[in-house]
Amino acid sequence: MESHRQDLQDLPEKKGQKRKLEEELDEEDGDAIQDKEISVPSALLSEVKAQVTILNSAFSWSEADRAAAKRATHVLSELAKNDEMVNLIVEGGAVPALVNHLLAPPSRESDRTAKPYEHEVEKGSAFALGLLAVKPEYQQLIVDCGALPHLVSILRKCKDGSATRSLNSVLRRAADAITNLAHENSNIKVRVRMEGGIPPLVELLGFPDTKVQRAAAGALRTLAFKNDENKNQIVEYNALPTLILMLRSEDAAIHYEAVGVIGNLVHSSPNIKKEVLAAGALQPVIGLLSSCCPESQREAALLLGQFAAADSDCKVHIVQRGAVRPLIEMLQSSDMQLREMSAFALGRLAQDSHNQAGIAFNGGLVPLLKLLDSKNGSLQHNAAFALYGLADNEDNVSDFIRVGGVQKLQDGEFIIQATKDCVAKTLKRLEEKIHGRVLNHLIYLMRVSEKTVQRRVALALAHLCSPDDQQTIFLDNDGLDLLLGLLGSSGLKQQLDGAVALYKLAVKATTLSSLDAAPPSPTPQVYLGEQYVNNLTLSDVTFLVEGRRFYAHRICLLASSDAFRAMFDGGYREKDARDIEIPNIRWEVFELMMRFIYTGSVTVTLNIAKDLLRAADQYLLEGLKRLCEYAIAQDISLDNVISMYELSEAFNAISLRHSCILFILEYFEKFRPGNSHMIQRIIPEIRNYFARELTKPNQRPLRL
Repeated sequence: MESHRQDLQDLPEKKGQKRKLEEELDEEDGDAIQDKEISVPSALLSEVKAQVTILNSAFSWSEADRAAAKRATHVLSELAKNDEMVNLIVEGGAVPALVNHLLAPPSRESDRTAKPYEHEVEKGSAFALGLLAVKPEYQQLIVDCGALPHLVSILRKCKDGSATRSLNSVLRRAADAITNLAHENSNIKVRVRMEGGIPPLVELLGFPDTKVQRAAAGALRTLAFKNDENKNQIVEYNALPTLILMLRSEDAAIHYEAVGVIGNLVHSSPNIKKEVLAAGALQPVIGLLSSCCPESQREAALLLGQFAAADSDCKVHIVQRGAVRPLIEMLQSSDMQLREMSAFALGRLAQDSHNQAGIAFNGGLVPLLKLLDSKNGSLQHNAAFALYGLADNEDNVSDFIRVGGVQKLQDGEFIIQATKDCVAKTLKRLEEKIHGRVLNHLIYLMRVSEKTVQRRVALALAHLCSPDDQQTIFLDNDGLDLLLGLLGSSGLKQQLDGAVALYKLAVKATTLSSLDAAPPSPTPQVYLGEQYVNNLTLSDVTFLVEGRRFYAHRICLLASSDAFRAMFDGGYREKDARDIEIPNIRWEVFELMMRFIYTGSVTVTLNIAKDLLRAADQYLLEGLKRLCEYAIAQDISLDNVISMYELSEAFNAISLRHSCILFILEYFEKFRPGNSHMIQRIIPEIRNYFARELTKPNQRPLRL
C-alpha cells in the first residue's frame, strides 16, 4: 500500500509539479523576457551573480527597484527550469537573495500610494525557490535560509482583503514552493507545521480562485503523507468538509488534488478513515470512478481500497453504492496504474463474502485473469489477490473454471513470490470446493457445453477433483475422452495441457510399481528356501544350461507357474525326462530365475533385468516380471523410452508399459518433438490404463 501511495505522490509533486509551474508562468507573465543563450558555465555563473546583485541592491518600493527585482527573479526562474543549471544558481548565491524577497520591502504606514508590482517580486521568488527545491539536496538549504516563515506569511495574506490576480498568483506560488520543499522530507514537513503553515493552507481550500485551491490541496497532500501529526492537525482545522465538497467539483484538477489529500489522510490512520467516512466522502469518491480524469479515477480506486479495509460493512456499502461496475471497466483501461488501483480496490472488496458473487456476476473474472499476463509485479499481485477472494465463493467456482481460470493460474509466469503464494492458495481454495452441487454443475457443463468449455472443465477437474470422484468424472461422464482428445490434437498447447492433466490424474489415482500384485497361482505357492537352490539333495530334475547342471525339485516348479505345470503334467517330452536342456538363457539369468522360484524374492539389477524379464515372461513368472519391470523402469529416459515401450509390448510387461506412458506424459514437452506418431500410438493404451486404474477398489499413491 505504501508503495502505491508513494508512486502516486511522486507524480504531481516532482516532475509534474515543475512542469505545472512552468506552464502557468507563461500564462501569467505577458512581459516574459526571452532566455539568454548562455552556454559557457562561467558566463552562466556570472549571469546568476549579476541577478543576485540586483536582488540584494533592489529591496525597496521604488518602481525601478521593484521592476529590476521582478526581472531578476524571472531570469533566475527561467534558468532554474533547466535541471543542469540549478547547481550553478545555488552556487551563485541566489537562495538567500530569493528568500529575502519573499517578504515585501518595508513601507511607512502613512504611505498610501499604490505599490508598484505588488506581490509580483514575492511571487517570482517563491516560484524560483520552488523550482530549486525540486532537487532534494537543496530543500534544507532553502529552509535554513529562512524561507518557511516567509512562505507561511504569504499564505496568510488571504485575509488581507479582496482577491486580485497578483495576490492569487503569489498565494499559489507559496503553496507550490511548500509542496516541493516538503516532498519526501519528513523534517521539513514537521517544520511547516511548527511554523503554522497548515491552518492557512486549510483556509485556502475555500479560496475563490480554483488554482489557489488546487495549490493548497497539493501542499496539504504532501504534508499529510506519512506524518500523523500533520494529518491530525489538518483534520482538526476542519479541512474535511471542504475537501469533500471539492470531490464534487467539475474541475478535474480540483477533485484530483482533493481525493489525493484524503487518500494520504486515511492511509494507515483508521480513526481518520472513520471521520472521513462519517463526513460523507464515500459517495463522491465512488462518483470519481467515472471521472474523465484518469488520475482522479486512480486515486478514487486506491481510496476505496483503503476504505474497504475499515470493516466488512464498509465493503458492502461500497458495492451497494455502485462501485463494482466502474471498477471492472477500469480493469480494461489502457492506463496501467488505473488497472492496478482498480484491481487493488476489487481485491479488498472481494474479501467479503457478500461481494464475491456480485463481482464475478458483473464480469470481473475475465479482466482480472487477463491482468495476470502483466509484466508489472504489483499489478499482477493485485489481480491475483482479487481472484483469491472470488475463489472463496462456491457460486464463482464454475464460472472460474468455465472461462479458463484454472489454466490461467497454472500457466502464469508470476514475478514476485507473494503472487506465486497467492495463486497457490487460490488453486487450493478451488480444490476444496469441488464437491456436491459445485461438482454436479461442472459435470453438467462438461456434458452439454461447447467443446472449449468441456475441455476446460475436464482439465481443471483433473487437477482439482478428489480421487474418490475420478471414476464418476472421467469414466462415467467421458472426461477421459476429452483429455485424450486434447492429447491427440494437432495444437502443441492443447497436447501439453492434456498431457499435464493426464499425468496429474494418474498421480492422484493410481499405483504403478513392482509392488502390483501378480495374478494368484492356481495352486498354493511353495518356497523350499535358499538352501535348496541348485542342491542335489532330493533333486528329481536337472536342467542343462550352457553345459552346466542345475539341480531342481519338481514340486517347487509345479507350484511356481503354469509353464512348469504344463512341462511336467502335460504331454511334453520333458514330463518324464531326468535332464532338460534350456536353450537361449544364460546361466546367471536362469540361476536368478530359479532363486526367485525357491525363495519368492531376488535383487534384480539393471544389467540383467531385460534378460530376466524375457525368461520370466517365457516361464509365466508374473511376480518376477514385476520386479524386472520395476528395475527397468528406473532407467527410462527421453533417449530410450520408445525402446522401453517396445520391450514392454514384446513381453507383455504391463507395468513397464504404464511406466513408459507416465514418463511420456510427465516429460511431454521435451518428448513431443519428432514423436507425434508415438503419441498417437499410445493413446489407446492410455485409455486402457485409466480404465484399469480408475476402477481399482483400493488405490494407493503413485510410486514411480
